[in-house]
Amino acid sequence: MNVFWIATLGAGAMAFALKYSGHSVPQRWLSHPKIQRVNALIPIALLSALVSVQSFTDKTTLVVDQRIVGLAVAITALLLKAPFPIVVISAAVSSAIVYNLF
Repeated sequence: MNVFWIATLGAGAMAFALKYSGHSVPQRWLSHPKIQRVNALIPIALLSALVSVQSFTDKTTLVVDQRIVGLAVAITALLLKAPFPIVVISAAVSSAIVYNLF
């Protein structure tokens, strides 16, 4: 058994323990208003971080390229309350146009 199998089994055991401990948390802790507010904001923070990292980095360097235009168009479409498919398509098309122009 090499180190990769040990790491895989260890990660699986840790994931199981984490899931099990999550199920054993008392319901009254989870229904607290502060916990509810934090749980509502966690996906927003994670998605914002993902968009930032994917838009402004390339491996380990900061970059400014066509993805910034796509992000700006997506933000503008969201501010104009466009439907989600329109936001995604407009961001992709604008980013592709700028990519092909430069």
